[in-house]
Amino acid sequence: MKILLDTHILIWFFNGDERLSLKARELIADESNEIYYSLLSVWEIEIKHKAHPDRLSMTGERFGEHCKRLGFIQVPVEVEHILKVKNLVRKENTPQHRDPFDRLMICQAIVDNMIFIQKRREKYESPLDSINVKRYTRECG
Repeated sequence: MKILLDTHILIWFFNGDERLSLKARELIADESNEIYYSLLSVWEIEIKHKAHPDRLSMTGERFGEHCKRLGFIQVPVEVEHILKVKNLVRKENTPQHRDPFDRLMICQAIVDNMIFIQKRREKYESPLDSINVKRYTRECG
């Protein structure tokens, strides 16, 4: 399987955080799976580190190096990923999703036919049959 990991999932995995379910850990550790991280995660980490180095000591550079050492594959941001955002439609009666990093990573997963493991369940409807967004955290694991 091709699996794209959300930034929080990567941080939890690196830190051995118990909020990451056993199922998610197993999927990441399974050598038959291809594990991907988005270039957006490197950017997000750098922004968060710069704003709050006391809360996040890892820089974007160290984050990217750590992903590469583990054999994770970087997904660049392509125009096709950006344009796919227009197809994301929130389910009725759900609050607005304010995180542009997550929205674009969902689109990367859709376009590149990957499973997306994320911290929270996003409630999108899509006319696309190929949407393959899954979430594995403690509550789902």
